[in-house]
Amino acid sequence: MSDVELVIVDDEQQAAAAAAELLARAAREGGNVVLTGGHTPEEAYREAAKLEPDWSKVELWWSDERCVPPDHELSNYAMAKRALLDRLERAPAAVHRIRGELGKKAAAADYDREVDDHPLDLLLLGIGPDGHVASLFPNAPTLQARDRVVPAEAGLEPFVDRVSMTLPTLQAGRRILFLVTGQSKADVARRAFAEEPSPETPASLVRARTGTTTAILDRPAAAKLQA
Repeated sequence: MSDVELVIVDDEQQAAAAAAELLARAAREGGNVVLTGGHTPEEAYREAAKLEPDWSKVELWWSDERCVPPDHELSNYAMAKRALLDRLERAPAAVHRIRGELGKKAAAADYDREVDDHPLDLLLLGIGPDGHVASLFPNAPTLQARDRVVPAEAGLEPFVDRVSMTLPTLQAGRRILFLVTGQSKADVARRAFAEEPSPETPASLVRARTGTTTAILDRPAAAKLQA
């Protein structure tokens, strides 16, 4: 697997802006873009909508979702709709949300069929405080899954059933972009990007097999990566 390119900026605002630039570029180039949840991605989505209001060349996907209705406050789709989709002048060619309201097994099977062999051009990912990525939690059986999408149980709050893309699906992405901010992420960033890959830190296992992997971090998150 490829190495990780580290991009370190001063603060969370700059990290969100850097991610927004890459999202806007992907919108102009077209293809399949995978979104994630989280506070900093939300800021990136708002800025990306300003930078590029025409997303008609892309299809949108999600790396994972909680098993809640699409308008629920815990829904990754609902957040992206507020921050990005509702702000665009031209909507994406397709929006492939995970239908979490079906329950984790049915929703995972449904999304597995939908993902099929679509080439995923840009995947935006975060890292949880325990090192999880998407909804793949430390030492969970889902780390061994070879399907495209699987049902998953939450490894930390909120304890809501999940649906997640698997490691092989994430690793097949042409460009993987991690967005990591805040002092609370310093230890997990070190484990993900400076130590040996380990199922104890699932994010350390996600590297593009044939493409590129980049991590945008603010200085607090990168504190234990710098000499």
